[in-house]
Amino acid sequence: MQLSKENIKNITSQNVIKPPGHVFDLPDKVLQFGTGVLLRGLCDYFIDKANRKGIFNGRVVVVKSTGKGDATAFDKQDNLYTLCVRGTADGNNIEENIVSSAISRVLSARQDWQEILKYAHNRHLQIIISNTTEVGLQLVKESIHQSPPSSFPAKLLAFLYERYQAFVGAAEAGMIIIPTELITDNGKKLLSIVEELAHFNHLNDDFINWLKEHNRFCNSLVDRIVPGKPDEATLQQLQNELGYEDELLSVCEVYRLWAIEGDYHEKNTLSFFEADEGVIIEPHIEIYKELKLRLLNGTHTLTCGLAYLNGFTTVKEGMSDKSLSTFIYDLMLKEIAQAIPYPLPDSAAYEFGMKVLDRFRNPYLQHQWLNITLQYTSKMKMRNIPILVRYYELYDVAPKNFSLGFAAYILFMKAVKKEGEKYFGKCNSEYYPINDEKARYFYEVWQNNSVDDVVTTVLHNQELWGVNLSHFYDFTENVKLHLKLMIEQGMAATLAASQQAEKVE
Repeated sequence: MQLSKENIKNITSQNVIKPPGHVFDLPDKVLQFGTGVLLRGLCDYFIDKANRKGIFNGRVVVVKSTGKGDATAFDKQDNLYTLCVRGTADGNNIEENIVSSAISRVLSARQDWQEILKYAHNRHLQIIISNTTEVGLQLVKESIHQSPPSSFPAKLLAFLYERYQAFVGAAEAGMIIIPTELITDNGKKLLSIVEELAHFNHLNDDFINWLKEHNRFCNSLVDRIVPGKPDEATLQQLQNELGYEDELLSVCEVYRLWAIEGDYHEKNTLSFFEADEGVIIEPHIEIYKELKLRLLNGTHTLTCGLAYLNGFTTVKEGMSDKSLSTFIYDLMLKEIAQAIPYPLPDSAAYEFGMKVLDRFRNPYLQHQWLNITLQYTSKMKMRNIPILVRYYELYDVAPKNFSLGFAAYILFMKAVKKEGEKYFGKCNSEYYPINDEKARYFYEVWQNNSVDDVVTTVLHNQELWGVNLSHFYDFTENVKLHLKLMIEQGMAATLAASQQAEKVE
């Protein structure tokens, strides 16, 4: 039996939370750019929960922004999907299976752009959410009159301009826009890009004033590990337990956080926050951002290449290995936590870090290291380079585990095969994709250069990092040493040698 609106009544399992019938008649209040598992497993989770409690009473229209894949599974299942929540909370095991009915439609920007613009005329629509990855919040100077524009900010501007015209610049037609891309001040950055695009497109001053005065661009932070669809064996087991098939089934952890910068106006519109303590709406959210960005995401980024090239597939596997789990602990709590570039209360970093380690150990999650390497370079720059700079300011010495993780990053970025504009590295006789906008740069750097030259070139590239990392002399030397050992002796031996050297010291 396939999950669908018609088949909900046939689901007999007592372990499934099913949507009440009235939710299918709720109006569309949210336009969401992105179909990814993070949005479905976090933002849409909160909206679905609120709807079941009769609080928010609105559904989500999803815009599929990229040309990859299609919406067939959503159409087949009437946009329903199962979220399997697994983990522990307050010492109790949690296993929840929720059929989410938050999404009403999924539209393709490429195929349904005119249909999407019609939603700008919808009076019920109040909120726009996005997650287009960190690379998605970039200025592309283009016409918003294309069908559709290529970049997310241009799509957003086209939609808002359509809305401005539809409601003749009415103040109450303004939207709350919440980007969830993991970059600092994501709301402010998105507004600045959209405003610059408006000038580029010669849009009138009245519209630009409406854009800035009556639309709220909120900084936000999302935090939940949502690996997505489980492996085939686990998926089959879950479907047998649930009693139906679900092509969109996803697994996620119990922990959840959506911190949104706002005040009473945001709280009034984003009423779904009342349904779950995981939604926080406060005037300032920097502390949540720094803890999550540095300790969870930063640790992921500095570990993923090392772990993957060491033969570990998932985070859980890595945490089960003594050497890698020791590396993760020391990296997170002895280096990153000591150099977070934000004033924190005493013990805040340690307490948050210990929670993160517990989340990494979650036996239910199959979080793929390879997936974490997506846009590896931009993540390294944003999440980790500020830590390195701050660490030197405080201690004037290279953080050793950081150096090891950075060396593994450079090795992971070594492409040995090129197919068109796609690049592939090689690990244990298997090719892996390098999904990074800087893949071509690294491919060229690695051509006919020694390890020393590669490291020096990469670290010296100020355009890449925003700072000349080769000025940190012992960091440069440590990265060279680790990289040579990785190539000559392998990842496991390099990790073991690094930890043995630290014990001796």
